[in-house]
Order: sequence, then C-alpha cells, then structure tokens
Amino acid sequence: MNSNSQSANTDTYSQRLADIVGTAIALLTLILPVFVIAHYSSTDVQNNQQPLIQNLKVSQD
Repeated sequence: MNSNSQSANTDTYSQRLADIVGTAIALLTLILPVFVIAHYSSTDVQNNQQPLIQNLKVSQD
C-alpha cells in the first residue's frame, strides 16, 4: 500500500508542476508580445491623418 500512496503523491506533484508551467507559458504568450510591441514602437509617430471633410474650391468662369 505504501507504493500506491507514494505513486499518488508523485502524480499529484507532477500534475501540479504541469499546471504551474502551463500557466506560466500561457501568461508569457499573452503578455510578452504586448511588452515587445510597446518597447519597439516609436513614440514619435506623426499623425498624418487626412481630414474627413475637404474644402472644395469652386472655380467661377
């Protein structure tokens, strides 16, 4: 019976370790790209957006 209880403890420990490693990988996968994009994006971005309404010049002949 001791061997069964020891095996159960090892399985529980390995399952817990797998849960922690999986959670760490998931968090890195979600968070790391955001930090990398924020770090390498330029803060000197110029806003070259065209106005939505442009004034039209009407030529008078």
